[in-house]
Amino acid sequence: MRALLAARSWLTVFHFPSCAPDSNPDEGVWASLKKSLANLAACTTDQLAALIRIRLKQMQYRPGLLDGFIAETGLVLTP
Repeated sequence: MRALLAARSWLTVFHFPSCAPDSNPDEGVWASLKKSLANLAACTTDQLAALIRIRLKQMQYRPGLLDGFIAETGLVLTP
């Protein structure tokens, strides 16, 4: 993994705490995703998976939202 990362100078990797939900920005991602799916009723697991992919893709194109999940943790990111 280190060799792979070293070969990609454009990629910045941050190590987030794994066992501290308050310090882990992915908790905000999942909370937002669950909230957006709260009133939907998928008939099959395939439909649910498709909805999840769509919602995650929509989040990907909202950098302010993703930055907010990181800011909510209070972590300071320095490459």
